[in-house]
Parts: sequence; structure tokens; C-alpha cells
Amino acid sequence: MADMSPILIWYRRDLRLGDHPALYAAAESGRAVIPVFIHDETVEALGAAPKMRIGAGVAHLAQALEAKGSRLILRRGTALDVLQALIAETGAGAVYWTRCYDPEAVARDAEVKATLKEQGIEARSFGGHLLFEPWTVQTGTGSYYKVYSPYWKAVRGRTVETPLPAPETLCAAGAWPESDALENWQMEAAMRRGADVLRPYMVVGEHAAQERLARFIDAKVNRYAAQRDLPAVDGTSGLSENLAWGEISPHQCWHAGMRAMQDGAQGAETFLKELVWREFAYHLVHHTPQITTQCWRAEWEAFPWSTDETRDAVQRWKQGRTGMGFVDAAMREMYVTGKTHNRGRMIVASYLTKHLMADWRIGQRWFAECLIDWDPASNAMGWQWAAGCGPDAAPYFRVFNPETQLKKFDPDGAYSRAWIAEGTRTPAATALAYFDAVPKSWGLTATQGYPLRPIVSAEDGRRIALSAYENRHF
Repeated sequence: MADMSPILIWYRRDLRLGDHPALYAAAESGRAVIPVFIHDETVEALGAAPKMRIGAGVAHLAQALEAKGSRLILRRGTALDVLQALIAETGAGAVYWTRCYDPEAVARDAEVKATLKEQGIEARSFGGHLLFEPWTVQTGTGSYYKVYSPYWKAVRGRTVETPLPAPETLCAAGAWPESDALENWQMEAAMRRGADVLRPYMVVGEHAAQERLARFIDAKVNRYAAQRDLPAVDGTSGLSENLAWGEISPHQCWHAGMRAMQDGAQGAETFLKELVWREFAYHLVHHTPQITTQCWRAEWEAFPWSTDETRDAVQRWKQGRTGMGFVDAAMREMYVTGKTHNRGRMIVASYLTKHLMADWRIGQRWFAECLIDWDPASNAMGWQWAAGCGPDAAPYFRVFNPETQLKKFDPDGAYSRAWIAEGTRTPAATALAYFDAVPKSWGLTATQGYPLRPIVSAEDGRRIALSAYENRHF
């Protein structure tokens, strides 16, 4: 007799119905499907902005499931304990989930799978968060890739699975288990007053993500290669937020980009390369999980970066008051919108680690607190790439000059004006919003003067960095 016990779908960073292999398999089985989201230790550890953002995503997922005649069960506690309790309450015979790849999630999932299998429960993990499972991409010698360019060449011609449709129906449970109320989790609490400023900039949910992809393909992808580095231009897809929380799948993005490239869109291949850059980050996290906490190039642990997060220079960097226009504009954009332009991320990271000689992990932790598109793999690799201790084929002593970068990518100053209010007769609303978003304890107002000089100039920063590199002892 076929097993018709319910299947628990354990949602994590996969907040969608379409192209969801675990959900699709459960629906195809004909068994009752009980979707669940667990506020476990990994959710509790999220920074203020990511926690607010995943809370909003969970709310939208719950609505989408209700439209299918289903429900999203919310529980708080250790993942294994919650799943075992739900199995006991519902008689579920299986738990399905989409794989995650960061070390904390891998350890959690391995324990869950092993324990449930020992107890006679089917425990299956599925792909869906990545285009290619990290262990399936190998060099000619059977090793993993350490540089992006050959990784791209290895995967660009691969067949990418066609996205799965959303299930037309989901078989409902005969009796639904009790669920927590999402509002009781207070997912926005840590954002405090910044939540009201940030909320309008979030584009939440599967439907909104699909619309965002369609608009990008229709109106932006052709100019993407030329405009993606211009921070004052709305020239990117904006999909990092939705990919981070799985409201859209990389397969859906890849096939849309491929169709655009086949139709002659000049920027489509560059878009595909950016999707693969995300893949490369997870490739490295899988093969070298220490990248999330330690220097990828182990010898760089001996480099004399400052680890003092309380020093004035670091605090001014966090506040967006370094006196370097590009750095400050990018940091302020992050507080208002929850994201910052990719070119800006490189500049602020380079300035912190090279001009201020601060440990890259200070910046990594701060971004993890402030970004609504925070991603454990991309954040870790990006910071190490900028600091020089990560997987980058370019020389480690490359130092971005914030002044020349601003002249090159924001020649008319539009980006600076959008985010820096001080000294401006009629500041932009976005620039003023920064003062409403940041902590009151910073004591900042738009009437204060902008720093007359940078805490470290472009020239001095380069000299300091190169001197430190020349004197390194490893």
C-alpha cells in the first residue's frame, strides 16, 4: 500500500511556489502537503535588516499558499525539535527541503536528515537555490575552481534545468497543526525607527520578483553591461534581494537571460555572468567553508589589520561620514534602501580594509546587519575579494581610489547628491531620509557640516596600504 502520510515542506531561503523542486515533488505525490517555516537559531542570528526582510517574505509566502488552499505553519525553536513535534502532531512520514550551503545550515541539515532517517522518516533535500550543485563543477584534475574566469568557462555551456511550474493544487491536511502568529515574532523590532524608512524600498514576494525580472529583460538588459557600474542609474536587475530569499530561482533568471541573449540583447551575457558569480561564491563556500569566517588565503590571517571596531575611523565609516563622497553615499544608500550599488560596495570595502586598515570581518558583520539582500556566500567572498585575501586573480595590492572612481562612474555628481544632504541648499528626499533611518544615538542631523577633509585621503590610504603590504611577514 502506498504511503499517504503527509509531507512537511520545510521552507528556508526558498520562499516561492514556482520552480521549487521539493514542493513540486510533494505535490506530485498526491499526499497532503504541510508547509512550515521555522524561526530557528539561524533566523535568530540574522541581522536587523535581513530579519525584517525575511519576515516580509514569509508573510507573502503565507498569502500565496492560502490562495492555493494551503497554509504556512509557523513555529519557533530548534529545527529538529520543531520538525519532530510536527511529525508527532500530524503523522507526517516525510520532510522535504531545499538545500542551503553555508556551514551553519549544512551542519543543521545533516543532523536533521540523519536523525529523521534513524526514526524511519523520509528526509530529502532538493536543489533549487543554485544553478549547479557545487560538487558537480570540477577542474580537469577533479579539484574545485579557485578563480572565477575558468569557472565561468566551465559552466557557461552547461544545460540548465527548465524551471518547474508552481503546483496547480496542494492537497490540504485533514487537520492543520497550530501555528505561531508572525506578528508575535517581531521581525522588524531590531530595525527600530529605520523600519519605516526601509520598508517602501523592499520588493517582496514571488509575484513582485517575476515582475522585476520581466521589467529588467524588457527595458534594461540591453544596456546592462554599460550601465551596471553607474550608481546613479537604475541599470541593474535589483534581483539580489529576491534571489537571497528564494522568491525567484536562479534557473528562472538564467533562462530569461538566455532568451534575451538569443534575441540579441547586448548586456544579457554580462547578466548571466553575474548569476554565475553568485554560483562561484557558493562553489567556494562548499569546498572551503572557512571562507565565511577566516581568510581564504590562510597566510593572510597574519596580516596586521586592526580589529578594533570602536575606533573613531571605523565609526565614521559606519556612519557614512568619512569625507569620501563615494564611500559615504554608498553607506547612506544602504541605510535608507537596505541595499547599495555593487560598485559602491567595492569602494566602501576597499576603503575600510585598505585605507583604514580594518579587518574585513568588521565590514562583513556590518553588511550582515544592514543589507536586505544579505547572502552568506556572496558577502564573505565579496569582502575577501576587496580585502585582497580572497579568491581574486588580480594583485592583492589593488587599491580603489574613491575620488577617481566617483569621477569615472558618477561624473555629474548625481549619486552623491542623492545621498549626501549636508552643504546642499535643497537636499534630496533620499539624502534626508538617511537621518531618519540611522540610530538616534549617532546624534546626526542634516544641519551638521559635512567633513571638511577625509579621515584618510585617497593618496595617504594608498601609501598606507602599499607600505603594509610591502612589510607583510608571510
